[in-house]
Amino acid sequence: MKNYWQKIQFIAVFGMALLIIIGYYPMIWMTPSAAIPITFSPPPPASDRGAPSGRGGAASRAFSPPPPPPDRGAAGDRGGAASRGCGVSNQSVIALVPVYKETLKQGQTEAVSVTKVWGLTTEEYPTFWFFVPYPKSTINSIEFVLKDESSKLSQTLYRTTVTIPEVPGIISIRLSATTPPLQVDKMYHWFFKMKIICNPQQPPEREYVEGWVQRVNLNPKLVDSPKQATPQQRVNLYAKNGIWYDALTTLAELRLAKPEDPTLAVEWMNLLKSVDLENLAKQPLIKCCQANAKQQK
Repeated sequence: MKNYWQKIQFIAVFGMALLIIIGYYPMIWMTPSAAIPITFSPPPPASDRGAPSGRGGAASRAFSPPPPPPDRGAAGDRGGAASRGCGVSNQSVIALVPVYKETLKQGQTEAVSVTKVWGLTTEEYPTFWFFVPYPKSTINSIEFVLKDESSKLSQTLYRTTVTIPEVPGIISIRLSATTPPLQVDKMYHWFFKMKIICNPQQPPEREYVEGWVQRVNLNPKLVDSPKQATPQQRVNLYAKNGIWYDALTTLAELRLAKPEDPTLAVEWMNLLKSVDLENLAKQPLIKCCQANAKQQK
């Protein structure tokens, strides 16, 4: 009899415990878990480097520089030295183009420092950009020259006197279609020359910058991308693939069309900053200045 009542008590206690567990179990799922943080991982970038951004302009405009020419090729001077020139704040003319500083070995122990001024384009007739810090009254003349120095005898392909800008700022010079188009994989040497009147009592002082441009074909996988992309997407495409002149010109033309656009202003700053020219980001873009082009034989 005693064992019988013990069994009854055990069953009753077990049943009550089971009812409590069943009633409490749903509450476990209803209680929020605040102790486990939830993080979001963005999708990986496109497999094809330089694929256009789907947002049409939200991407950074950082420039991915390609390897510079080997040895001493493309040595030049993009300017900007504060010790020369007589412009505002003693500034000098600056070419908007990347520079590469390299130390090359010469012999067993001697090392030579070389500054290369060089950029790529896909255009037959690219556009070149320069910052001119001088007031119009102090500029005597401006000239742009393009040379083919692939052979021992240097050949001047293009020479033009440039219209003097009304105010200091960034100007552009487009290679004229009257000249032979740039050939793919060939290096061309350009010069931007100025005569500046620093002292009216003295002859004009000469100042110039020089660099190189090389035309290349776009990656075959991306050749149709510029046609399908918006202008802002094309900027990103060119910048990520190291096509400096095309990226700069496309973005500059967008800024000229929409000078008050804050997004374009940020993208312009980012692009120039990627080649250490962020100090020019707030300089005005000026619509001028080419004239009197001459094809050289």
